[in-house]
Amino acid sequence: MQDTLANSVISGNRRALARAITLAESSREDHRAQATQLLARLRETGRQALRIGLSGTPGVGKSTFIECFGLALIRQGLRVAVLAVDPSSARSGGSILGDKTRMEQLSREPGAFIRPSPSQTRLGGVASRTRDAVAICEGAGFDVVLIETVGVGQSETMVAGMADLFVLLLAPAGGDELQGVKRGIMEMADLILINKADGDLRAAATRTCADYTGALRLLRKRAEDPPGFPKALMVSAIEAEGIDKAWDEMQALAHWRREHGHWDSRRADQSVNWFEEEVRNALLSTLQANPVIRGAMHDIADEIRNGGTTPNDGAARVLGLIKESGGIA
Repeated sequence: MQDTLANSVISGNRRALARAITLAESSREDHRAQATQLLARLRETGRQALRIGLSGTPGVGKSTFIECFGLALIRQGLRVAVLAVDPSSARSGGSILGDKTRMEQLSREPGAFIRPSPSQTRLGGVASRTRDAVAICEGAGFDVVLIETVGVGQSETMVAGMADLFVLLLAPAGGDELQGVKRGIMEMADLILINKADGDLRAAATRTCADYTGALRLLRKRAEDPPGFPKALMVSAIEAEGIDKAWDEMQALAHWRREHGHWDSRRADQSVNWFEEEVRNALLSTLQANPVIRGAMHDIADEIRNGGTTPNDGAARVLGLIKESGGIA
């Protein structure tokens, strides 16, 4: 069955692609096993896409930029997949998943695929199975995979661990925005794009771009950066200005990293991170599935809530119980 689904994905069947991602996002044990087989089959194709992570401050126009950028890539004959992560409610667990409606033009293009996924209150700006979704889109033959995070923040740097390039979108005339965007995400950004650089905001965008250019010089210099990177540029998604320039810079950076051996080492590091995260998730799922440990955690949680013990002591007791049961050597 997985071979049939894999072959449909490889042939570019969009419904099969959507089913494959749904399978990968499932937490059911049998579905996880099927997804593992599917990913192994797709990996045999050897297909790779340029993975671009995108984050940005609220209201910066991420969806508008992605639509404009995606349409520009499609006009060049490229196939584009967009994996958009929507925030989940901490109370209900639900998500609006409205990115597809905000990219109406792009969603109608046969060369584009847009998949919104709930973050499920997960930190990092990405969904729990975003890596799987990226691999599936690569197996389907997409040339570029855009990973849109929930929104800017310190935890958004996780997307940099699964992307070849990390692009940060910011708005002009942000006031204290330079202070608000913390060092962590600034150090991870390969390209900062000042969006909405049009109309009355053009002059403000020029000043903001200069501010970030100076900040980048102070914050980061890595061996995998060619001269001039990271850099800040101005774009206008509404007027489609600066989009081609931004794409040229992304290609130049990707090409430089390939030529100097940083591309393969970066992908290898990402695979190791993926492996470690899979182990962590599997361990947590195994513990939660154990009725004895789950019951003990529930009882200890009640003790902590009533002031009978401390979180540190409670955690030590659970770990001791796991060791006694042979769960940890």
